[in-house]
Amino acid sequence: MRSHSICSALQDEELREMNQVVRQVSLDAGQIVFFETDPADFSFNITSGVVRLSKMLADGRRQVTGFLYPSDFLGLAVGKDYTQTAEAITPVRMCRFDRKDLTRMYEKFPKLEHRLLEVACNEIVSAQDQMLLLGRKTARERLSSFLLNLLSRSNLGERLIGEIDLPMDRADIADYLGLTVETVSRTFTKLRKDGLIEMPSKNRIVIRDADDLADAAENPD
Repeated sequence: MRSHSICSALQDEELREMNQVVRQVSLDAGQIVFFETDPADFSFNITSGVVRLSKMLADGRRQVTGFLYPSDFLGLAVGKDYTQTAEAITPVRMCRFDRKDLTRMYEKFPKLEHRLLEVACNEIVSAQDQMLLLGRKTARERLSSFLLNLLSRSNLGERLIGEIDLPMDRADIADYLGLTVETVSRTFTKLRKDGLIEMPSKNRIVIRDADDLADAAENPD
């Protein structure tokens, strides 16, 4: 567990105590971790796979609010209910914590409480980044930014060329970026024709030059 975010702050003895309250959870793609408005009884730390977060709008449309990867935390609800729906989009393994146990643990281990504060701050930064994507950027800028973020998450961010998998489908990407599926498909094609990416398959992208893609992420069409 130590390699994953919440446990990286713990010493061996503390980690052993944490292991006594954690439960391992495995989900298949398509299974729900929790629904929006479900009682927020548990928090989760992803150890493998990808989870999609989403909210349903009043008019029935879906807004995807994020994609979580190994080491990411989910279910840090402030209130009594979850505010988003979490669904596995690949096979997923997670550590599950009862919120009461987790509260007791970070009261006992201040380093753990500090680590959770870092997680919460990162969530705020991610929310601000998405607000910028939805509010001010063009479709080209949005998709370029999205791909760069995935490149960074794949630990290839220091390389000029990187290959990334897309576990999410085009509808997921569209609902995350605030675009239509058709616009997402057209923008992928344009980035490919411009020589910024290659597409060996629908769910695999090769970024030819991250610097050029970063320019596309910051400049309108």
